[in-house]
Amino acid sequence: MQVSKTNALRLLETRNIGYEVLLYDNEDGQVHGTAVAEKVGRPAEQVFKTLVAHSGNNLYVFVIPVGEELDLKKAAKAAGEKKVEMLPMKELLKWTGYVRGGCSPVGMKKLYPTFIHEDAVLLPLMAVSAGKIGMQMELAPEPLAEITGAQFVDLIKE
Repeated sequence: MQVSKTNALRLLETRNIGYEVLLYDNEDGQVHGTAVAEKVGRPAEQVFKTLVAHSGNNLYVFVIPVGEELDLKKAAKAAGEKKVEMLPMKELLKWTGYVRGGCSPVGMKKLYPTFIHEDAVLLPLMAVSAGKIGMQMELAPEPLAEITGAQFVDLIKE
């Protein structure tokens, strides 16, 4: 099957970062993370969702396991802000170039400060959106952090 290249995949290739594309059927419209993990045949702890939050005009990207919930207090602390709020869904495309369910931490319109939940470093591979619904990319956590300038920090609710 021919895979159309997304910005995220092109960026990985320009940096010679190895990845595997994981395609899944989205006819049922299920774009929530645990359904995606099931569809690509990976444990939920290994599949990560990309969330975008803001504090005033500053945007931040948080990458956490699909079955977990972002702790906004931990997110704010990681970002060096008093408080962060989730970016309204209707603004996601405008700021990132991506839609809900297809938001990749790689290849956004701008490189925003990015944070990956610390458990990712324990994994040999992790999957994140490749930039469109129905496509994930699986790669090692360190190269993902490198290409996004991310830090590994504790981000999820206990």
